Amino acid sequence: MESTITDQSIGGLSIFSLVLDASLTVQLVMLVLLLASAVSLYFIGVKYRVLRKESALADRFEDEFWSGGSMEKLNENWSRRDHQVSGMAGIFMSGYKELSRIMRADGSNASAMDAVHRAMRVELGREIDHLELHLSFLATVGSTSPYIGLFGTVWGIMNSFIALGLGDQQATIATVAPGIAEALIATAMGLFAAIPAVIAYNRFSHLVERLIGRYELFIEEFLSIVNRQTRQS
Repeated sequence: MESTITDQSIGGLSIFSLVLDASLTVQLVMLVLLLASAVSLYFIGVKYRVLRKESALADRFEDEFWSGGSMEKLNENWSRRDHQVSGMAGIFMSGYKELSRIMRADGSNASAMDAVHRAMRVELGREIDHLELHLSFLATVGSTSPYIGLFGTVWGIMNSFIALGLGDQQATIATVAPGIAEALIATAMGLFAAIPAVIAYNRFSHLVERLIGRYELFIEEFLSIVNRQTRQS
């Protein structure tokens, strides 16, 4: 007997039926949270692949840069690659291209250093924009989804008690449970959307900061090498 009652209760208060029976406002809140969760999960996958690729490219380029070969040959090797060069290699190629242009024009050491530095900083800015793409969306989802879900919960509970007050039936758990349950689903969906977004944002922000730090350190090292070479020539 007890098992039958439990099965009927579960069937009567299934999540799917509660969502279908929810008010239009609560359904819209759930839809917004579902879309936000789906888009954030997609961006998480995209950003994970991008950061993994950029980190691997930085490791590979650093190994080749410090292997002792000439910068000219290194620039030629990376220029012949089929895919678009980005990250540390792109910063290097921007600096080397500007350095070659200044050297062909017989520029001074000071002008060469300034021009190379500016070119590499401009490319660094582009790389930072590329690395930080979609992070603001994850931060927005992580910070606002719980409040959106809470709004749906408050609205659903409010409607349940208003309907109960207008009705003639006695207030019992059985009469208010469906309305409260459907309202709490909005809170659960808000947390479901927010938690992965917050975790991913914090993790990706840390990885982006590490990559930017590596890029900036490489720029300083490259400028130091260029300064020594131009002084000797």
